[in-house]
Amino acid sequence: MPKPVTEAADAMTADLAGVPAAEISPRGVSPLDNLAADLDLVRMRGERLARVRTMMREHALDALLLFDPYNQRYATGSRNMFGYFLRNSSRYIYVPAEGPVILFEYPGSAHVSTWLETIDEARTSKVVFAAVNGRDHTVATPFAQEIVSLLRRDTGDGRRVGMDRCFHLLALALEREGVAVVDAMNLLLHTRRLKTRDEIACLAQSMAAAETAVWRVEQRLQPGVSENELFAEMYHALIEGGGEFIETRLLTSGPKTNPWFHEAGERRVRPGELLALDTDCIGCHGYYADFSRTFFCGPGRPSGYQRTLYRMACEQITHNAELLRPGMSFREIAERAWEIPPRFVDLRYPSIIHGVGMHGEKPIIAHSSELDTYTGEGILEENMVVSVESYIGEPGGNEGVKLENQYLVGPDGLVPMTRYPFDPDLLDD
Repeated sequence: MPKPVTEAADAMTADLAGVPAAEISPRGVSPLDNLAADLDLVRMRGERLARVRTMMREHALDALLLFDPYNQRYATGSRNMFGYFLRNSSRYIYVPAEGPVILFEYPGSAHVSTWLETIDEARTSKVVFAAVNGRDHTVATPFAQEIVSLLRRDTGDGRRVGMDRCFHLLALALEREGVAVVDAMNLLLHTRRLKTRDEIACLAQSMAAAETAVWRVEQRLQPGVSENELFAEMYHALIEGGGEFIETRLLTSGPKTNPWFHEAGERRVRPGELLALDTDCIGCHGYYADFSRTFFCGPGRPSGYQRTLYRMACEQITHNAELLRPGMSFREIAERAWEIPPRFVDLRYPSIIHGVGMHGEKPIIAHSSELDTYTGEGILEENMVVSVESYIGEPGGNEGVKLENQYLVGPDGLVPMTRYPFDPDLLDD
């Protein structure tokens, strides 16, 4: 099992958070709890926008056009009809390197965001209904001309604009107007990789909400309950706790736990089966909470095979979490990671760790055999937040075990953010 936070780790994290070590609670209480009392959302929005503009200067971007709702929220704190705009990229925010930030909003809803100190002006989107009505070709030129007018006002001759995503015709229209369009998605993800004090506090709040939701699932687990009923319990508790939505439906039972990535459905849990879930929660203030647990549904005791799977998954997480230190290369992490027994390699989880922020973020470190394909080179850095993953199941097996914990990368190693206990019945011999 993961080691409890030691007194040394308490002191280390206190220094990181700016809290005197003497004020840290006794062992067993997370030092991250001290951050919540000092959470300042105005400060957080200001620091995030400043980081975005620093990135813009480093890459000679005169302006950004943000269509991705996550990037919009990161840069300004603005959120509106999040799910709708994930699929319909028609709400956008203009962020100049210097000058007023302008929100181009869905008609009639600007008031949702104009109270924010990061939004200087609101206009109606030029492209809000274009894709639905098949009018992309008619709105692209007016859209581009308005952006060029703003660039002329704010940057003079500057015409280098970063875009995270958009309809293809919009980028082409900007280029016809003499704008150099740069793909800024990876630049923004790189900017978001390191978390501020306030972001860490938001992540800790989200984790608390997600852990409560999982506890509600565990309390409801009994023979005859359906996966959908349990998923609804988790969703309800998350919203009740200040969270926002769940990205996936990864809550499955019995034979649906092998292989992983089946979705919750009408299947009812039977006695003696495993139930596995992954939270994948967009929680408080839009920050992610990502951990996984597997439970045994009684009555009775888990089988020897179930306990073996569970202990292996726990060992994988423990080994990899204790291994990680800031400054380690992604390649070193992959090469020193827990060695998966051959019979379980084919169904392994695709990554060893992945970053956590407003969703699953940078970095994603694949296994050593696939590192060059999916990850490449990089360094684990202090103030990243990561989730350490494990899935243990074999082809043709009756069940599988999914476990995952979330951590802050501190100066000397990982600081646990997940405090939900492992299932003692599945760990016992």
